[in-house]
Amino acid sequence: MLQISVEDSEIGPGEAHRWHLVPLTGADGPAPRRMTGYNQAKHFTVAQHAQSVDEPIRSYVASSFELAGRVDLDALAAALLHLVRRHEVLRAVYQPLGGDLGCEVLDAEEVAVKHVYAGPLETPEEVTRHLQEAFGEVDTLSWPLITMGAVVRAESTTVWFSCDHLVTDGLSSAIAVNDIATAYRSLAAADAGCGETGRADTAGADTAIAGSATTPAAPRQPGSYLEFSRAQRRVNRAMRAADARLDYWRAFRDRNGGLFPAFPLDLGVRPGRLYAPVASTERLLTARQIEEFGAACRARGGRLSMGLLAGLAIALRQEGGPAVYRGLVPVNERGRGDYAESMGWFINTLPIEFPVGPQAGFGEVLAAAQDAYGQMQAHAGVHFVKAWRLLAPAEYARLHYWPHAVNFFSYIDFRRLPGAGQHSAQRARLHVWVSGCNGVLHWLHRTDEGLFVNTIHVDTAQARTTNRALLDGFTRCLTEAS
Repeated sequence: MLQISVEDSEIGPGEAHRWHLVPLTGADGPAPRRMTGYNQAKHFTVAQHAQSVDEPIRSYVASSFELAGRVDLDALAAALLHLVRRHEVLRAVYQPLGGDLGCEVLDAEEVAVKHVYAGPLETPEEVTRHLQEAFGEVDTLSWPLITMGAVVRAESTTVWFSCDHLVTDGLSSAIAVNDIATAYRSLAAADAGCGETGRADTAGADTAIAGSATTPAAPRQPGSYLEFSRAQRRVNRAMRAADARLDYWRAFRDRNGGLFPAFPLDLGVRPGRLYAPVASTERLLTARQIEEFGAACRARGGRLSMGLLAGLAIALRQEGGPAVYRGLVPVNERGRGDYAESMGWFINTLPIEFPVGPQAGFGEVLAAAQDAYGQMQAHAGVHFVKAWRLLAPAEYARLHYWPHAVNFFSYIDFRRLPGAGQHSAQRARLHVWVSGCNGVLHWLHRTDEGLFVNTIHVDTAQARTTNRALLDGFTRCLTEAS
């Protein structure tokens, strides 16, 4: 699965179809009675603030993938509905509740999809504009928080969906792609066995609501993200600012001068301002090169992910960064049990720091990063949002975005996720977008084709220069370490 902007995805022209999620119990939905996750509550508050000052920051987490051959639109509609029925976080109605965020979940039988034929898209540029507009329809403050569709051609179809971050993370996208594709194959095969074509009339307008579509055979029901969130809140509920569980965060804050470690290189930005984003994706290492790098890390007693972090720390230092790396690391909280294939925002964000002195070589920095990672993981039970609220309450209440360009490290091995064996054939893609930013974010990810980086940074001349020099130095460090 490649993380890439939709503008660079090269999706061919075709007939545009949409499936709108609709409730069968009334437009307003039920009253909220359940609390949501820490990430969700803060994200919703940010969206409310942005709306109140008429400065909306829009974003989405979208995906697309290909189905080969002539598509069965009825089976595809049922597969998309299956996704929403399978993951209750997509059926939840979110509303403010007592200074926090509450929700209530529509039962699986209480949601349906409504098909709309959106007309022909005759050029790649029209496809891109259509997807940009459709992806951007999701809104944190409005239900539903997922939009779905397809671009249909005679011999292939691009299926897409877009979610607000409130209900998803990057790993969820791969899970959703696998759920839809697996369900579609099952349903299309069943239709073919019954001699049904499953074709919808593309010349018409709206079709009937598909509220009772056939349900495909599926693995056991994944764990509920909302139940996970409730359990997480119970663990953290009694925590106060003096709690010993916050010692790791407190020490990091004191050494760093705050909870948010600043990106240490010049990006040419002014404090307090958001800039238009620049997005790009490039391959840093081939499949053979990343395999060799991983072997070099293991030979030194380290993990490949920590080798990447060590290489980035060295590259930052070589470009004028500090002799101590301080950053934030997103950590997947799903584990390998009930939540392994659940959709939701299962991400905690933890601080990490380690020395990267001027004379330190790769092996030494890797060892330091590996040790720091172990310390970080030992404190993963404290959620970032909870720590922020307790250790910096004034900033928590005042800040609605990260206060400055933040040093941030993210790595995903997409080869390990559900359905990874089909990613290449399906041209599976993850599309992340935000309307404004104040720094630079690098999402490192590995596929069968090698190591890639998806970058979003502020649109300044200095940021372009800084980012290019940093990525060149980072790649050089990785190849030399191998």
